[in-house]
Amino acid sequence: MSLVHEIDYGTPASKSENTVTVTIDGRQITVPEGTSLMRASMEAGIQVPKLCATDMVDAFGSCRLCLVEVEGRAGTPASCTTPCAPGMVVHTQTDRLKQIRKGVMELYISDHPLDCLTCAANGDCELQDMAGAVGLRDVRYGYEGDNHVKARDGMGEANARWMAKDESNPYFTYDPSKCIVCSRCVRACEEVQGTFALTIEGRGFDSRVSPGMHEQFLASECVSCGACVQACPTATLTEKSVIEIGQPEHSEVTTCAYCGVGCSFKAEMRGEELVRMVPWKDGKANRGHSCVKGRFAWGYATHKDRILNPMIREKISDPWREVSWDEAFAHVASEFRRIQYQYGRESIGGITSSRCTNEETYLVQKLIRSGFGNNNVDTCARVCHSPTGYGLGQAFGTSAGTQDFDSVEDSDVVIVIGANPTEGHPVFGSRLKKRLRQGAKLIVIDPRKTEIVSSPHIKASYHLPLKPGTNVAVMTALAHVIVTEGLYDEAFIRERCDWSEFQDWAEFVAAEQHSPEAIQALTGVDPDAIRGAARLYATGGNGAIYYGLGVTEHSQGSTTVMAIANLAMATGNIGRRGVGVNPLRGQNNVQGSCDMGSFPHELPGYRHISDDATRAIFEKLWGVELNKEPGLRIPNMLDAAVDGSFKGIYIQGEDILQSDPDTKHVAAGLAAMECVVVQDLFLNETANYAHVFLPGSTFLEKDGTFTNAERRINRVRRVMSPKNGLADWEVTQKLAQAMGLNWAYSHPSQVMDEIAATTPSFAGVNYDYLEKMGSVQWPCNEKAPEGSPIMHVNGFVRGKGKFIRTEYVATDEKTGPRFPLLLTTGRVLSQYNVGAQTRRTGNTAWHPEDRLEIHPHDAENRGIRDGDWVRLASRAGETSLRALVTEKVAPGVVYTTFHHPDTQANVITTDFSDWATNCPEYKVTAVQVSPSNGPSEWQEDYNAQAKQSRRIIGKLEAAE
Repeated sequence: MSLVHEIDYGTPASKSENTVTVTIDGRQITVPEGTSLMRASMEAGIQVPKLCATDMVDAFGSCRLCLVEVEGRAGTPASCTTPCAPGMVVHTQTDRLKQIRKGVMELYISDHPLDCLTCAANGDCELQDMAGAVGLRDVRYGYEGDNHVKARDGMGEANARWMAKDESNPYFTYDPSKCIVCSRCVRACEEVQGTFALTIEGRGFDSRVSPGMHEQFLASECVSCGACVQACPTATLTEKSVIEIGQPEHSEVTTCAYCGVGCSFKAEMRGEELVRMVPWKDGKANRGHSCVKGRFAWGYATHKDRILNPMIREKISDPWREVSWDEAFAHVASEFRRIQYQYGRESIGGITSSRCTNEETYLVQKLIRSGFGNNNVDTCARVCHSPTGYGLGQAFGTSAGTQDFDSVEDSDVVIVIGANPTEGHPVFGSRLKKRLRQGAKLIVIDPRKTEIVSSPHIKASYHLPLKPGTNVAVMTALAHVIVTEGLYDEAFIRERCDWSEFQDWAEFVAAEQHSPEAIQALTGVDPDAIRGAARLYATGGNGAIYYGLGVTEHSQGSTTVMAIANLAMATGNIGRRGVGVNPLRGQNNVQGSCDMGSFPHELPGYRHISDDATRAIFEKLWGVELNKEPGLRIPNMLDAAVDGSFKGIYIQGEDILQSDPDTKHVAAGLAAMECVVVQDLFLNETANYAHVFLPGSTFLEKDGTFTNAERRINRVRRVMSPKNGLADWEVTQKLAQAMGLNWAYSHPSQVMDEIAATTPSFAGVNYDYLEKMGSVQWPCNEKAPEGSPIMHVNGFVRGKGKFIRTEYVATDEKTGPRFPLLLTTGRVLSQYNVGAQTRRTGNTAWHPEDRLEIHPHDAENRGIRDGDWVRLASRAGETSLRALVTEKVAPGVVYTTFHHPDTQANVITTDFSDWATNCPEYKVTAVQVSPSNGPSEWQEDYNAQAKQSRRIIGKLEAAE
């Protein structure tokens, strides 16, 4: 095994279709017009020395190490900033160049510490490499530069230019003495991340990198994406894990297990110890970029809280006792058989995980259908994005996004509705911001003033701060303007859609009650802003729509998705690069868990369970007769449990007690069951009500695939042995075997082969093909052997695109004198979902608790100051947390996150849900906020029960 090395070409690739031919050191090479001499040299196999250049950022030309000679031109131009011209004859190594480069390196080394043997970057330092490349053997200027690490000079006097290391960031250090002022970190922060958190302060030998206005990294605007650390050619910015462990010696490419962007990383190892995660430049979702979670927040994999042995208890009030895997499997099988014998075949079910691989999810739904004999299977994907599946399926014929992430580079107008990409999908957010800085226009539809509305060098053309719950009214008003002003694309509609359905829809949206003026009182949005946004989207060129949970988690989530599809079809913004309808999926494998048949009414590939032909495919392969009746969704399972007819559940990798709405109802349902089996990394909140705990494995400990928000199937590769002894797919298989099924998979690749054999959109997918291609986007089959980056290119999957009327129906959740405010929920950059992983990493430095955002006007009316404890109450329940007074939210709206179980924000949310899919209405809850003295009585009772539930025999005795 060895490290996966990537070539750094020095400057980005040119996208020109025209080519030029140059001669470099006697070799002819043809490259796209605009290619730098440095990159052309590298493509010819000639490495020009460099320090300030890297192909992740634009050329800068400051280090003067990459000079070349060009015949017929005076001087020695920098190869990074000099484009190739036809017929150029270039020399990269002459006596003159050698002397210049040595002189440049002497200046660098004269002002740099020479502690190479003890430096963390030893063996991975470009300055060290370049000193060797130019043949530097001595420094005429000495080695006592002012920037050295010494706090005092030889006379004992304080060195005013010395700066201590900045250790404030939990993941990397900043050593100013080793900075060579190449500006690579500053440019990466600007061009790749788009945060503009770094600058160069001072001049000459006094110049250094500075976060913000000479702040520490942790206190600055730095978002810890790692782009600066990756760009740094010395040990100035170094991962603390590298300092502690040493340089890695082998690596594997794998896929991040956080959000739905699906970034590719090189997991760099020493033996079975992970040293660092480095974003892979060939990763087609992230193109070599990362965020704080994927880059640094992997410490949970080895956290002391991980449960590594199976555990059983008779009652949830009992302490846990550790057992062998065989005893655990036998116990679960026995209990499930007993429950079905006593209460009937429909009395048990299961929940698949959107954090597990496609293969593992497929096996769980297969176990439920072929082993349990029912279709009582559901997933958190329904809790977040099932309206996407329903709405896009109705309009287009497929329940997934239409574009790849690269498509945004060709967008001219972008609508972001109900999504906060810079926090929830930060790598895509960075790519979007880069396009906006290049001139694309932005429309944001969101109750909050999110970061992307106004950030460095970016300002949304329109921000429509609608009242929570009025998405449908706003989208229909946008359509009203487009139709009544004749801004629709008639040629596209006549060719690709049903014209009569369009006419019916157009008549509907053109009605006066759907005008921006008519809905103003309802939505709170300025009619002129709606009209301007509609005109910009319809006439501004390639228009793309990106949306998130702020669209789907409503009682009209499916209706809003259909309204978005209507808007895209009416303007012809479907079927090519730069346009489309793009759901930003929440968890890493939300798309995959949907694809794999995790819904009670659908088999893999979104085919209804009642379809005889589809069932026959699986019945023949599995050797069982399948139940053709749809099963229960999660809320139905909980209802049935309270009623006494549902008694057992297998939950793989989900924490429904913290993530699902109406926490008290979830707790009541779980408490009424006789065998709750939880498979996870930690004793999560749901495990408080579990009778069996099966320890899970992390993404670092398994093979498989994830499918991201752009339908990209990416490989997950095992880099260490499972600390619990079994990968998650093996746990499910052994459970199936204990229940009498003759499964005999020896590797997840065999599961993917079965998926391909049964699911048309995956027909061309196998591990060998993924190794060859890197990744593919489904559908991947005979019609699309290389996958489908863009959907609906020559026509919609369903045939003709379907326009659907989208009548606004107000939610049953109403504000009033008792509950006058509207609560909406979301995420922050540093934490992830229920926080089980990120709370066990250094990310708590940025978000140690959930806070309630409240507008200054609402806070003043209630006597609330920033940081005060407040009581947040709804018709469903109440909790307490600390206030954050901010103008990000509008008056009448409050906002919080749900990352910390101490808050249990979902005790506030109601059981209202989407009319078509049962997706919970997390985003609209009527609440009241009042001063509080601290945690509520319910929180104290909850925490006491949780503490009682997590006792483990043995550990309990050791503690005593």
